[in-house]
Amino acid sequence: MTESLLLSEQELILQRTVRDFAERELAPRARELDESEEFPWENFNGLAKLGLFGLTIDPAYGGTGGGFKEVAIVVEEIARACAATSVIYAAHLSLAMQTIYRFGNEEQKQRFLPPLVRGEKVAAFALTEPGAGSDVAALATTATKGKGRYMLNGSKLFITNGDVADTFVVFATHDRSLRTRGIDCFVVEKGTPGFSNHRQSGKMGMRASSTAELVFQDCAVPEENRLGAEGTGFYDAMQILETSRIGIAAQCVGIGQACLEAAARYVQRRQAFGHPIAEFQAIQWMLADMATEMDAARLLTRRAAILKDQDMPHGAESAMAKLFASEAANRAASKAVQVHGGYGYFKDSPVERYYRDAKVTEIYEGTSEVQRLIIARSVLQALGV
Repeated sequence: MTESLLLSEQELILQRTVRDFAERELAPRARELDESEEFPWENFNGLAKLGLFGLTIDPAYGGTGGGFKEVAIVVEEIARACAATSVIYAAHLSLAMQTIYRFGNEEQKQRFLPPLVRGEKVAAFALTEPGAGSDVAALATTATKGKGRYMLNGSKLFITNGDVADTFVVFATHDRSLRTRGIDCFVVEKGTPGFSNHRQSGKMGMRASSTAELVFQDCAVPEENRLGAEGTGFYDAMQILETSRIGIAAQCVGIGQACLEAAARYVQRRQAFGHPIAEFQAIQWMLADMATEMDAARLLTRRAAILKDQDMPHGAESAMAKLFASEAANRAASKAVQVHGGYGYFKDSPVERYYRDAKVTEIYEGTSEVQRLIIARSVLQALGV
């Protein structure tokens, strides 16, 4: 009932369509993919067939339009069934494709976006480095300009889709002394001489989402592959992350919702002292907290998405959504394991996977500490302090 008040008929149809696909196709494979750490090509191709990579992208480039409210709806439903697949989706669309779409010129958008929308190619967003995570201005990958090209040297770490991607959005500096003003953004294509990638295995969670180290050794990138003006890469990246956090918040809501539903089903089956444990007040309070926090996280996420779709400032609101939703998802996962007792500690229970998947949401695309800094600065600025 509530959803029908908050979502349009078209949005409800999108939600139902993605939920049906996720429950039918994604959820049954999630455990196996988690154990094998294999990239879920069937899932990726299924998302492409539904046209979900076209969201927010203009039809001129093969997209279906729409806004980030729709993206939030889609990501939540995917994450509810398979969190790792939602990471792949978000990195492909909200990070890499959005960077090309928002900061590329017409020729670049026509060249790179259509095959990404169709799912014929996979995209990756390469910002993080061994010594530059939250401190993006400290990145050490260099871009030396000359003879119509840039020579890239350096490495990137923890890059989602990095070992399967064809199209890489890469950030490098042409002058480290300039810090933020020296950073540029490039599209590097798979197979470019001097570019290699190496898969990183053994993650705690999101294990079906491939992660890789990227290495650039005198990697020649044509000047026409630079996105935006020289020296604007840092500011472009910050704008992309500001918006992409909406998708991460939605991902957290999906994980938390899965925890809540698993816990609610289990407590009605599990008996103790001659009664279903759902009748015990301590259990009911856990469910109440989970439900309340997930609803609050969902509303924060949709508020940020609506602001973005209205071209209004949304940096603090996105940070609030990401911060609250990620921490709420981790609390929900912890409660879900607690409710399941010993069963929740073994892989036979899906909540064991949810618990592992949830943790990284407090780390990537800006740690919880970074989100608090963003929010605090916004508060102080609003008060004129």
